[in-house]
Amino acid sequence: MAKRYWLMKSEPSVYSIENLRSDGTTCWDSIRNYQARNNMRAMSVGDEVLFYHSQAIPPGVAGIARVVREAYPDHTQFDREHEYFDPGSDEDDPRWWMVDVEFVRAFDEVLPLNEVKEDSALADMVLVRNSRLSVQPVKAEEFRRILHLGGQP
Repeated sequence: MAKRYWLMKSEPSVYSIENLRSDGTTCWDSIRNYQARNNMRAMSVGDEVLFYHSQAIPPGVAGIARVVREAYPDHTQFDREHEYFDPGSDEDDPRWWMVDVEFVRAFDEVLPLNEVKEDSALADMVLVRNSRLSVQPVKAEEFRRILHLGGQP
C-alpha cells in the first residue's frame, strides 16, 4: 500500500511537538469527531503526519511525525474518570479509535496557517477549506509543498 499523508492538530499547551520529541512516541487519543476518527482508522504504519499546533500564536505546522501503530480502541472512552469518557461506547464495539505516532523532526519555526492559506498551490488543502478538522488527509504534493514552505528537505 502506498504511503499516505495526514495532518494532526494538538494545542501546544496540551501536547506539543517538543513533548513528542521528548517522549519519542505517543498515542493520539481523545479524538471525538467521527470524520477525524475515520481518518485515523485509515492510517497505516509508515504514513507521515504534519504535526500542527492549534490554539497557538501563530497556529501552524510545527513538525513531522510518523504513524507507528495502526488504529486501535481509544482507552479514554471507557475511563469514567477521564474527561473524554463516553458512556455510549461499548468495549465489544468501540466508538473511538487512536493511533500511535513517533517524532520525526520539528521545524526550525512554525509554518503559520496564514502562509499556508496564501499559497495558491495549497488552495484545495483540507486545512485551508476545513481548518477545524483535527485529523485530516493531506495529498502528497501538499505535504511536499508544506515541507518546502517550512524550509525542510
